[in-house]
Amino acid sequence: MSKKWLIGTGVALTLFLTPFSQAFADGITEGERKKVDNVAHRGASGYAPENTIAAFDLAVDMKADYIEIDVQRSKDGELVLIHDTTVNRTTNGTGRVGELTLEQLRKLDAGSWFGSEFAGELIPTFDEILDRYRGKIGILVELKAPELYPGIEAQVAEALKKRNMDKSKNNKIIIQSFNFESVKKVNELLPRIPIGVLTSNRADTTVEALQEFSTYADWFNPSYGIVTKELVEQVHSLGMKIGSWTVRTPEAADFLFEMGVDAIITDYPDYVDPRN
Repeated sequence: MSKKWLIGTGVALTLFLTPFSQAFADGITEGERKKVDNVAHRGASGYAPENTIAAFDLAVDMKADYIEIDVQRSKDGELVLIHDTTVNRTTNGTGRVGELTLEQLRKLDAGSWFGSEFAGELIPTFDEILDRYRGKIGILVELKAPELYPGIEAQVAEALKKRNMDKSKNNKIIIQSFNFESVKKVNELLPRIPIGVLTSNRADTTVEALQEFSTYADWFNPSYGIVTKELVEQVHSLGMKIGSWTVRTPEAADFLFEMGVDAIITDYPDYVDPRN
C-alpha cells in the first residue's frame, strides 16, 4: 500500500482526440466529474502564456482545483517557473535557465510569444507563486530536470516549511517529477506532502514497477497514451491515485473520466468542468 494512502488530493491527466471518445461521455454524471481534480497545466495555458501570473489567475477564475507549475533554478540560486531548460521558446531571450541570473530572467518578456495582449508578462519566482496562491488554489509542483540543480529538493522544501505549507491537507500541495530519485528525496524531506511520479514509459506500468512506486509515491501520473482501465485499477489497488497529461480536447477529458482517473491535467480547465 502507499505510504500515505489517506493524504492529498489532486494531480494530472491527458489524451488526444479519438473517434471513440465521445461515446464515453454519456455515462459520466456531473457528480462523478466533480470528484476528479481539475488541474490547470502550467495555468490555463490554452488561453494565456504558460507558467505566468496571467495563466494562473485565469485558472483561479475558472475554478480549477490545482495549478501545475514547473520549477527550475537561476544561476544565482533563485527558484523560478519555466518549463523548458532554455528560455528560447517562451520568452524573447535565449540561453539556459540555469546560466541566467534572476535579474536577467526577470527582464525577459514571457507573454508576447503567446499574444500581444500578454506583452510584459514575467517569469515568476516560486516564492511569488506560493505567496499569491496559497489558500486560493492547490499547487502541483513539478521539479523540472532536477538533476541540473543539485539540492533543489531541499530548497523547495525550505520554501514550503517557511510558510507552514508542509502540511498537505491544509495547503493542497503535491510534488512530482520524472526524476524518481528526486521525488524520493522530497519524500524524505517532506513526509506529509503527497508525491507523484511522472512517466510516459510503458516499462513503468508493470506490476513490479508500480509496487516500487507505491513505497514512496501517492500519485502515478502517466501520459495519456498509456492510460487504460486496467492500469487505473492496478494503481488504485496499490493505494495510489492516478493522473494523466495533457488534455487539449473535450473528447480527451471524456475518455479519461471514463477510465476512472482521479485528476486531469489540462491546458483548458473548461474541458474538465464545462461550467467554466
